[in-house]
Amino acid sequence: MIQPWPLKNEEELGNYRVFTLHAHTNVSPKTGRAHRFFVIDTSDWINIVPVTADGQIVMIRQFRHGNREITLEVPGGMVDDGEKPLAAAVRELREETGYAADEVVHIGSVSPNPALFTNRCHTFLALSTQQIGTPQFDGTEDIEITLHTLPEIDDMIDRAQITHALTLNAVFFYKRYLQKQEIRD
Repeated sequence: MIQPWPLKNEEELGNYRVFTLHAHTNVSPKTGRAHRFFVIDTSDWINIVPVTADGQIVMIRQFRHGNREITLEVPGGMVDDGEKPLAAAVRELREETGYAADEVVHIGSVSPNPALFTNRCHTFLALSTQQIGTPQFDGTEDIEITLHTLPEIDDMIDRAQITHALTLNAVFFYKRYLQKQEIRD
């Protein structure tokens, strides 16, 4: 039976504003041998799927430094210290798009990459969103706002125009939410 590996030692290797890198020495419960692993400790993240009254999904396009590409994704960001994920979702929606919603509901959470990351990504659905102002970008954001129907999004996924894993996950949770609503109706 698989068992947790006890932590023997933890060493902080560096603090990089949005994450901290640690080296963990864990002991295999099967062999008793110690092994070193690298862990990225970061705040929880949120994604929000903003849906307008006419069923369009508000998305953002921005340059991502990791893959050096412009990506199409749902709004999202980090949960600030002391902030609840729901409050972060409402804040990020407003900051990145200028939109607000009548209702925001939690539709799922995942561990983005449990091999390396300690955090969770919480996905929210914003219902009846409408633009109430202008986006409030920080100094590192350059964002274009776009509106798409779910069939358009499915087509862009099929053509690999949407490849951001957490956005694909958010679309999955949204479709699952819609299926559950159909069952209830």
